[in-house]
Amino acid sequence: MTQGGAARRTVLGAAVLAAGAGMAGLGAGSAQAAEPAGPPAGSAEAAGAGETAGAAEARHGGGYKDLPVPLVIGHRGASGYRPEHTLGSYALALDLGADVVEQDLVPTRDGHLVCRHENEIGGTTDVADHPEFASRRTTKTVDGVAVTGWFTEDFTLAELKTLRAKERIPALRQRNTLYDGRWEVPTFEEVLRWADREGKRRGRRVWLHVETKHPSHFRSLGLGLEEPLARLLRRHGRDGRNAPVFLQSFEPSSIQRLARLVAAPRVVLLGAANTRPWDFEQAKDPRTVADLVTPGGLKWIAGFAQGIGPTLDLIVPRDTAGRLGTPTTLVRDAHAQGLVLHPYTARNENNFLPAEYRKGTDPAAYGDAFGAFRTYFEQGIDGIFTDNPDTGLLAAEAFRPGRGR
Repeated sequence: MTQGGAARRTVLGAAVLAAGAGMAGLGAGSAQAAEPAGPPAGSAEAAGAGETAGAAEARHGGGYKDLPVPLVIGHRGASGYRPEHTLGSYALALDLGADVVEQDLVPTRDGHLVCRHENEIGGTTDVADHPEFASRRTTKTVDGVAVTGWFTEDFTLAELKTLRAKERIPALRQRNTLYDGRWEVPTFEEVLRWADREGKRRGRRVWLHVETKHPSHFRSLGLGLEEPLARLLRRHGRDGRNAPVFLQSFEPSSIQRLARLVAAPRVVLLGAANTRPWDFEQAKDPRTVADLVTPGGLKWIAGFAQGIGPTLDLIVPRDTAGRLGTPTTLVRDAHAQGLVLHPYTARNENNFLPAEYRKGTDPAAYGDAFGAFRTYFEQGIDGIFTDNPDTGLLAAEAFRPGRGR
């Protein structure tokens, strides 16, 4: 169901003040301690024996085509303001007006799915401060790249729960370090329960955008992501075509596997044009991302997915000076195949903005983020991942039906 712009704007003025009180409550205890005793609202269990998950789904709203356009997706939550992939970041994203909140999934050694952008957690947790885990620091090859640090697949969930999350890029987001140590690393099941509770409290479904990270790598370790993800989605009534969840991956084969397990909408993520998905590398498939964004490649994707999540540079390339060039035909070509586009990632800081939208020389200072959002929305995209959902919402509302530009 489409959320009215005027009603949703009312949260913005008080969001930061409300977040101070609301986040304090979330941070005081573990997510597990806050879980309700009964089945989650909106889940198949809560629907009762006489009501299927699909019927419960119909009661609670329509599918992804009923969401606002352009959509605002809280990238790892509200990661411009709180340490990413924490319940605090996710809740603030909703408070600031995000239509959808993103999670990245990696496994623990004992097979639980947890929310981290990468399986290497040295930069996003305080693991380096735990002498009991010093010996687990190691170097691994992940998708062909040597990475040194601590890895979720070397920890049980109980061990991982002794760690606390911290800001990933403190040099650019020093204010976010205030919240270091405030939250645990959440499991995806805890996020699903949180989303069920928040949906009941807010009177609307909480949409999630869920990525399988390095799925081929983890499958080779006996820690496949798709099957446990599908089980959790079924348990919480988020497995149907109108379920309030998008499933995403940079590996098309992971999306194909998920298509056989659940009917929820699926999105293929696309990196730089000259790169190849890792599953293509392993299968000796010569196609690059440049091949996948041709009409023929998009038609192939449309056979098992409902959308694509391209890097913004595939929509409006940057030149060697970092300035925006001539837009490509990707939006038009993807729409011709019935695919929605959710490109990534819009941020407010100069460091991430196109050169013409930067202000001053401080990479951590805010530039003309609204100008950049406007340029991307003018291309006709269906949504955007952003670390700053409040900025994204204000920019998006000028492009939503019934609003002046």
